[in-house]
Amino acid sequence: MVDFTLWDIVRNLLLAARWTVILSVIAFIGGGLAGLILLVLPLTGNRVAELAIGGYVQVFQGTPLLMQLFLLYFGIALFGVDTSAWTAACAALTLYSSAYLTEIWRGCVASIPRGQWEASSSLALSFGQQLGHVILPQALKVAVPPTVGFLVQVIKGTALASVIGFVELTKAGGMIANVTYQPMLVYGCVALIYFALCFPISLYAGSLERKLNVGRR
Repeated sequence: MVDFTLWDIVRNLLLAARWTVILSVIAFIGGGLAGLILLVLPLTGNRVAELAIGGYVQVFQGTPLLMQLFLLYFGIALFGVDTSAWTAACAALTLYSSAYLTEIWRGCVASIPRGQWEASSSLALSFGQQLGHVILPQALKVAVPPTVGFLVQVIKGTALASVIGFVELTKAGGMIANVTYQPMLVYGCVALIYFALCFPISLYAGSLERKLNVGRR
């Protein structure tokens, strides 16, 4: 057994946690950009786009993230494409995030009274102007808290990337536990680091709910 001090364990876990944070940020930003496009397309009235995007959302919400990681990592390789664990993890989590963010934001836009669309249309505003000046600013107040809260789910979801060999916090914890033979200590530290990452975000989401008056009363 290698003699690891508590500091050695924590230091190595923190180094691995950098990749958890980076992967989370890439997935959240990439998913947000894709989700915004997927949100706007059905609003144009294109029935084909609406059905296609609806199917896309159902597929990614209705299948486990673990299965999506496996399909991207091992499935693409069947076509002769060399896919790294990093690329597969980024792609899977981005697609997963885009599906959920699209649905979150769709609900927020749907919560805006129909009269707002009609009123802005009566002012001869274009579709883009309606969205940019009337609908989205109102939907934003509803969307911010659940969007920030979803980031917590993305951070926790990155742990599944360990199954395809990507060395993030959970994978590093397993490797260190195998060397030190102290799984309780190591995974306890892993849990605390995840908590340290997620708890402030949860608090911030709750604070936004109160500030924007969309929290529970």
